[in-house]
Amino acid sequence: MQEKYDFSKIEDKWMSRWEEDNIYKTSRDPEHKKKYILVMFPYPSGPAHIGHVANYNLGDVLARYYARNGWNVLHPMGWDGFGLPAENAAIRSGVHPARYTWDNIALLKRDLRRLGYSYDWDRELATCSPDYYKWTQWLFLKFYENGLAYKAEAKANWCPSCRTVLANEQVINGYCERCDTLVEKKLLDQWFLKITDYAERLLEDMEKLKGWPERVLVMQRNWIGKSNGCKVFFKVKETGETIGIFTTRPDTLWGVTFFLLAPEHPLVDRLTKGTKLEKEVFDFRERLKGKTEIELTALDVEKEGVFLNAYAINPVNGEEVPIWTANFVLMEYGTGAVMAVPAHDQRDFEFAKKYSLPLRVVIKPYEGELDPETMDAAYEGEGIMINSGLFDGLDSLEGKESRVPQYLEENGWGHREVNYRLRDWLISRQRYWGVPIPIVYCDKCGIVTVPEKDLPVLLPEDVDFFPEGPSPLERSEQFRLTACPSCGGRAERETDTMDTFVDSSWYFIRFADPRNEKEAFNKGEIDYWLPVDQYIGGIEHAILHLLYSRFFTKVLYDLKLVDFDEPFTNLLCQGMVVMGGAKMSKSKGNIITPGEFLDSYGADTLRLFILFLGPPEADKEWSESGIEGCYRFLHRVWRLVYRYLNILTLKANPVTEEDVLLKEMVHWTHRTVKQVTLDIERFSFNTAIARIMEFVNVLGKFMEEAPSLFNTYEGRKAVESMILILAPFAPFICEELWSEIGGDYSVHQQPWPTWDENMAKAETITMVIQVNGKVRDRVEVEADIKPQEMEELALGSSRIKQIIQDRQIKKVIVVPGKLVNIVI
Repeated sequence: MQEKYDFSKIEDKWMSRWEEDNIYKTSRDPEHKKKYILVMFPYPSGPAHIGHVANYNLGDVLARYYARNGWNVLHPMGWDGFGLPAENAAIRSGVHPARYTWDNIALLKRDLRRLGYSYDWDRELATCSPDYYKWTQWLFLKFYENGLAYKAEAKANWCPSCRTVLANEQVINGYCERCDTLVEKKLLDQWFLKITDYAERLLEDMEKLKGWPERVLVMQRNWIGKSNGCKVFFKVKETGETIGIFTTRPDTLWGVTFFLLAPEHPLVDRLTKGTKLEKEVFDFRERLKGKTEIELTALDVEKEGVFLNAYAINPVNGEEVPIWTANFVLMEYGTGAVMAVPAHDQRDFEFAKKYSLPLRVVIKPYEGELDPETMDAAYEGEGIMINSGLFDGLDSLEGKESRVPQYLEENGWGHREVNYRLRDWLISRQRYWGVPIPIVYCDKCGIVTVPEKDLPVLLPEDVDFFPEGPSPLERSEQFRLTACPSCGGRAERETDTMDTFVDSSWYFIRFADPRNEKEAFNKGEIDYWLPVDQYIGGIEHAILHLLYSRFFTKVLYDLKLVDFDEPFTNLLCQGMVVMGGAKMSKSKGNIITPGEFLDSYGADTLRLFILFLGPPEADKEWSESGIEGCYRFLHRVWRLVYRYLNILTLKANPVTEEDVLLKEMVHWTHRTVKQVTLDIERFSFNTAIARIMEFVNVLGKFMEEAPSLFNTYEGRKAVESMILILAPFAPFICEELWSEIGGDYSVHQQPWPTWDENMAKAETITMVIQVNGKVRDRVEVEADIKPQEMEELALGSSRIKQIIQDRQIKKVIVVPGKLVNIVI
């Protein structure tokens, strides 16, 4: 064994050997239990950055750990290949999106290979490859055949910079999530997927997701936005037509004093066309054009409106109330019409005060009185119904939940209804670099699906990219003009492509059978590998990719294509690597690539350093200051094994079983194996590394004080255990050291070391965990636990996480050996 640690030589040697032997290849084996570990696949925008390393480290440690614990592990990698950046690059530089993407895939794959990740590269896939998107198109046809895909004219979020439609989820505070341009509304024919048909199941089945972070489930619940209430029908006096509104407070119907319409509501035009109000309404709409949904619905937005010189008739009391159009009523929510109850809704209250509209109190607080003349805010709580006809004196909760809905239904004035904030998924994109929608338009036959035998509908390569105007597919006659599959007559292809989230809503299934040319996936492969046991990805995907993947899986389950209805059993949401407080991304120009660190320190050092930065769930501010420490640690590991091998050549001094140091070394070995094992299983990789570092220091001291200890069976087991538990974190150096001490190839295929509980046991104490001074949990810990470890254990407690959730932690007070108090 050479004395100096030469990471470059070692990494080249073992990377070649692993690939030559294909040691990470995975196949279905019914005789072994399976474990599917998956980290969200990357969009190939260029070389890897440190954020990629942070994410993929997590999956690799788990995959290596479970494989060595007897599991048949599936750990694949692929590329989310379609996307707008490639098309923007084509406009800027003339590089074709396909070349841009495949070149970037090569760069990213090069870096991931250098990092030694244990991927089964035989399963590699790219969503932009025809052998993948053929099946994305096939799935679209299945949705269409089953009434889950449809085309409709609708106002869409339009990014004038990207020149494409955005889903609601891709609009952040009114701006395009990609380029931060103010989003506009544009009326277009769009393709939608009927995710609303699955709203209730998406909510109910969250009960099955015991292994998901609660904050992700909360975000999805809020996005779906279920509301129980009533649909109530008002009659328009001037036209005689009936217009429905949705309300969660039917108990306040007697308090309606005016009626509101969204500015875009069709009734607004019918009531004002040809009147003096027509121009006033036009000017009002023009003033709102630049306003975002967020701005219009903000609680502090100034309420504005126009009286439409018309009246709505309240069905419960026959009163005629004025109809206005208002800036804070949106066509996208409910029916675009709202009954206004200013005494019991704050937005209505502010509008009424501005335009001197009347207030009528119909819910009296359980204690005290309300005077409309002196009220300075709406009363939105429960109470006793008053001024409500035959319901006077009734508890408003009973009125809301049963008596008033029943009354409406008995009289034909309305009915109970469940409303959802969730809208159908708009998947049309007016751009080139995406999956072509397999639809043809024929003057004779109408909308015609492309036959399965003709899939995939290929993207043409000879198209032009201009910064403005129609999309390249719309300009390409070679692509657009075709024959109708039904009658053979002249027809045109759909020139929109699919939202890239469609591609990623089923990729995890294709990984189980990625080379299948006859079907999207083989049932036997899917039944064995799916669902994903451990999924890892960012919290920013909670209401995008994760919700869509759940929707897709449920549709496939209903179509009897799969036997599971939730895609991911367990979910770990890793924090971001940030720089100056901003997420690392190429679009923000703040990426740090791993190349220079791989060249200077090696893959093992970089992997260790990033894993050591902190818990996976926490955001990590990038700093290079600690990488030298990890590099020196690996040098200590190398020297330790080098000295161990030299000791074996010396004449051994007898060591008795009762030797105090020997017993202490055995204790440290078993204790460290146990602690590292438990840390890995709870994703506490930073503390696992800290324990290994401590173990290496302890072994170094033993080597100084009593080198003969290492000429024993126990001494060898200590060195072996150190290498075996370090291997998932630093795979290259451990493979080399394992080979040097004579271990069987490969270290990554050796059983995970076990421990004897009696030998690992140390004196324990009960550590108390408090939140704001109240005892919330107790944990048994070793008596010599360090304050930092106490804090990490407290913050990692599942019970404490549930209590804290997203609330801010002001400080953590540690009383060594006794308690941790978390102040929130």
